[in-house]
Amino acid sequence: MIQLKLVQIEVPEGSNIILGITHFIKSVEDLYEAIINSVPNCKFGVAFCEASGKRLIRSEGNDKELQTLAESNALTLSCGHVFIIYLMNAYPVNVLEKIKNIYEVCSILAATANPLQIIIAETEQGRGILGVIDGFTSLGIETNEDKKERKEFLRSIGYKL
Repeated sequence: MIQLKLVQIEVPEGSNIILGITHFIKSVEDLYEAIINSVPNCKFGVAFCEASGKRLIRSEGNDKELQTLAESNALTLSCGHVFIIYLMNAYPVNVLEKIKNIYEVCSILAATANPLQIIIAETEQGRGILGVIDGFTSLGIETNEDKKERKEFLRSIGYKL
Protein backbone atom coordinates (compact mmCIF):
# COMPACT_ATOMS: atom_id res chain seq x y z
CA MET A 1 0.00 0.00 0.00
CA ILE A 2 1.20 3.51 -0.83
CA GLN A 3 0.19 6.63 1.03
CA LEU A 4 0.77 10.03 -0.61
CA LYS A 5 1.73 13.04 1.50
CA LEU A 6 2.33 16.69 0.73
CA VAL A 7 5.03 18.42 2.80
CA GLN A 8 5.37 22.21 2.84
CA ILE A 9 9.00 23.31 3.19
CA GLU A 10 9.64 26.55 5.03
CA VAL A 11 11.59 29.10 2.95
CA PRO A 12 12.54 32.09 5.11
CA GLU A 13 12.69 35.53 3.48
CA GLY A 14 16.06 36.09 1.83
CA SER A 15 16.99 32.42 1.69
CA ASN A 16 17.20 29.80 -1.05
CA ILE A 17 16.82 26.05 -0.86
CA ILE A 18 18.51 23.28 -2.77
CA LEU A 19 16.89 19.86 -2.51
CA GLY A 20 18.53 16.77 -3.93
CA ILE A 21 19.34 13.09 -3.68
CA THR A 22 22.71 11.60 -2.87
CA HIS A 23 23.85 8.15 -1.82
CA PHE A 24 26.56 8.17 0.82
CA ILE A 25 27.09 9.35 4.41
CA LYS A 26 30.11 11.48 3.46
CA SER A 27 27.84 13.63 1.27
CA VAL A 28 27.05 16.00 4.11
CA GLU A 29 30.73 16.95 4.47
CA ASP A 30 31.26 17.10 0.70
CA LEU A 31 28.25 19.42 0.34
CA TYR A 32 29.65 21.67 3.07
CA GLU A 33 33.01 21.87 1.29
CA ALA A 34 31.42 22.55 -2.10
CA ILE A 35 29.39 25.46 -0.74
CA ILE A 36 32.10 27.07 1.39
CA ASN A 37 34.60 26.81 -1.48
CA SER A 38 32.13 28.39 -3.94
CA VAL A 39 30.92 31.36 -1.88
CA PRO A 40 33.05 31.79 1.26
CA ASN A 41 30.88 34.58 2.75
CA CYS A 42 27.52 32.84 2.38
CA LYS A 43 25.60 31.43 5.32
CA PHE A 44 24.19 27.94 5.04
CA GLY A 45 22.96 24.77 6.68
CA VAL A 46 22.98 21.27 5.15
CA ALA A 47 21.05 18.21 6.32
CA PHE A 48 21.10 14.69 4.90
CA CYS A 49 18.68 11.82 5.53
CA GLU A 50 20.64 8.64 6.15
CA ALA A 51 18.64 5.72 4.68
CA SER A 52 20.48 2.79 6.28
CA GLY A 53 22.56 2.04 9.37
CA LYS A 54 21.61 4.43 12.18
CA ARG A 55 19.22 6.32 9.83
CA LEU A 56 20.00 9.70 11.35
CA ILE A 57 19.69 13.22 10.02
CA ARG A 58 23.34 14.20 9.45
CA SER A 59 24.12 17.92 9.26
CA GLU A 60 26.79 20.57 8.78
CA GLY A 61 26.78 24.32 8.24
CA ASN A 62 28.27 27.64 9.19
CA ASP A 63 25.01 29.18 10.45
CA LYS A 64 23.31 27.44 13.38
CA GLU A 65 19.82 28.76 12.55
CA LEU A 66 19.98 27.57 8.93
CA GLN A 67 21.51 24.25 10.00
CA THR A 68 18.69 23.71 12.52
CA LEU A 69 16.11 24.61 9.86
CA ALA A 70 17.69 22.13 7.43
CA GLU A 71 17.69 19.42 10.12
CA SER A 72 14.04 20.06 11.01
CA ASN A 73 12.85 19.93 7.40
CA ALA A 74 14.99 16.88 6.61
CA LEU A 75 13.42 15.09 9.58
CA THR A 76 9.94 16.11 8.38
CA LEU A 77 10.76 14.67 4.94
CA SER A 78 12.56 11.55 6.28
CA CYS A 79 13.09 10.32 2.72
CA GLY A 80 16.03 8.06 1.95
CA HIS A 81 19.27 9.80 1.03
CA VAL A 82 17.68 13.21 0.47
CA PHE A 83 19.61 16.38 1.29
CA ILE A 84 18.38 19.90 1.87
CA ILE A 85 20.51 23.03 1.86
CA TYR A 86 19.47 26.47 3.09
CA LEU A 87 21.52 29.38 1.65
CA MET A 88 21.72 33.05 2.51
CA ASN A 89 23.98 35.66 0.86
CA ALA A 90 24.23 33.42 -2.22
CA TYR A 91 22.05 32.04 -4.98
CA PRO A 92 21.84 28.37 -5.97
CA VAL A 93 23.49 29.27 -9.29
CA ASN A 94 26.62 30.15 -7.26
CA VAL A 95 26.99 26.61 -5.89
CA LEU A 96 25.06 24.21 -8.15
CA GLU A 97 27.96 23.34 -10.45
CA LYS A 98 30.14 22.28 -7.51
CA ILE A 99 27.27 20.35 -5.94
CA LYS A 100 26.48 18.54 -9.20
CA ASN A 101 30.16 17.55 -9.47
CA ILE A 102 30.14 15.73 -6.13
CA TYR A 103 30.48 12.07 -7.10
CA GLU A 104 27.74 10.79 -4.83
CA VAL A 105 25.10 13.42 -5.75
CA CYS A 106 22.49 11.67 -7.90
CA SER A 107 20.16 14.55 -8.73
CA ILE A 108 18.94 18.02 -7.86
CA LEU A 109 15.16 18.22 -7.40
CA ALA A 110 14.79 21.94 -6.68
CA ALA A 111 16.86 25.09 -6.31
CA THR A 112 14.58 27.96 -5.36
CA ALA A 113 13.54 30.84 -3.15
CA ASN A 114 9.88 30.12 -3.98
CA PRO A 115 7.38 28.38 -1.71
CA LEU A 116 8.18 24.68 -2.00
CA GLN A 117 5.97 21.62 -1.59
CA ILE A 118 7.30 18.07 -1.73
CA ILE A 119 5.09 15.17 -2.87
CA ILE A 120 6.06 12.06 -0.90
CA ALA A 121 5.07 8.41 -1.28
CA GLU A 122 5.20 6.30 1.88
CA THR A 123 5.21 2.49 1.98
CA GLU A 124 5.90 -0.05 4.72
CA GLN A 125 9.61 0.18 3.80
CA GLY A 126 9.99 3.95 3.90
CA ARG A 127 9.46 7.22 2.05
CA GLY A 128 10.50 8.68 -1.27
CA ILE A 129 10.05 11.94 -3.13
CA LEU A 130 7.79 11.72 -6.18
CA GLY A 131 8.15 15.35 -7.16
CA VAL A 132 8.23 18.98 -6.13
CA ILE A 133 5.96 21.96 -6.56
CA ASP A 134 8.21 25.00 -6.93
CA GLY A 135 6.38 28.31 -6.69
CA PHE A 136 3.14 29.11 -8.45
CA THR A 137 1.47 28.54 -11.83
CA SER A 138 2.35 30.75 -14.82
CA LEU A 139 0.13 33.75 -15.54
CA GLY A 140 1.06 34.42 -19.16
CA ILE A 141 3.86 35.02 -21.66
CA GLU A 142 6.35 37.83 -21.16
CA THR A 143 5.87 41.02 -23.14
CA ASN A 144 8.64 43.16 -24.64
CA GLU A 145 8.50 45.31 -21.49
CA ASP A 146 8.87 42.15 -19.34
CA LYS A 147 11.92 41.11 -21.41
CA LYS A 148 13.44 44.55 -20.92
CA GLU A 149 12.88 44.32 -17.13
CA ARG A 150 14.40 40.81 -17.03
CA LYS A 151 17.50 41.90 -18.92
CA GLU A 152 17.95 45.02 -16.79
CA PHE A 153 17.57 43.01 -13.58
CA LEU A 154 20.18 40.41 -14.59
CA ARG A 155 22.65 43.14 -15.47
CA SER A 156 21.95 45.10 -12.28
CA ILE A 157 22.91 42.09 -10.13
CA GLY A 158 25.98 41.28 -12.23
CA TYR A 159 24.84 38.05 -13.92
CA LYS A 160 24.98 39.44 -17.46
CA LEU A 161 27.12 42.14 -19.08
